[in-house]
Amino acid sequence: MLIQKPIHIGKISGVFGVKGWLKVFSFTEPRENILNYSPWLLKKDSETRLIAVVDGKLQGKAIVAQLKGIDDRDQATGVMGWDIFITPEQLPEAEEGEYYWSDLIGLKVETTQGVQLGIVDSLLETGANDVLIVHGERERVIPFLQKQTIMNIDLDAGRIIVDWDPEF
Repeated sequence: MLIQKPIHIGKISGVFGVKGWLKVFSFTEPRENILNYSPWLLKKDSETRLIAVVDGKLQGKAIVAQLKGIDDRDQATGVMGWDIFITPEQLPEAEEGEYYWSDLIGLKVETTQGVQLGIVDSLLETGANDVLIVHGERERVIPFLQKQTIMNIDLDAGRIIVDWDPEF
């Protein structure tokens, strides 16, 4: 079984007003989904803080949030630049055949013939389809197309089987 690491979902990018509200840069899709998670684990360097989300909203194209215990502009300024994480347990259960990107990062990738290609380093959204960035003896970019290039994902075994030419 894989050890679950906190999931990076955003960053505090600024202050909003004088009552401690924060501007948030969200990595969630849609971006306002970041407000569905509480508490947030805030991290900067070696410091961490677990803080409940009191309120939040879409403000134009930005997300703003109010966190418990941050009640004025000075306190809000003190958490600017901090990264926002949640625990994997805070995510809703993925539907059958669907996966969170965070579940795939770190999995071993091998071909249907058993050739080891490397480890999933990250994923990218390209518009046409998502792609796996696999680091091994070299970097590979593999389209994330289930039942086409992605033949099997076994989270318990920590492995993805791909129909992919190892020379490519």
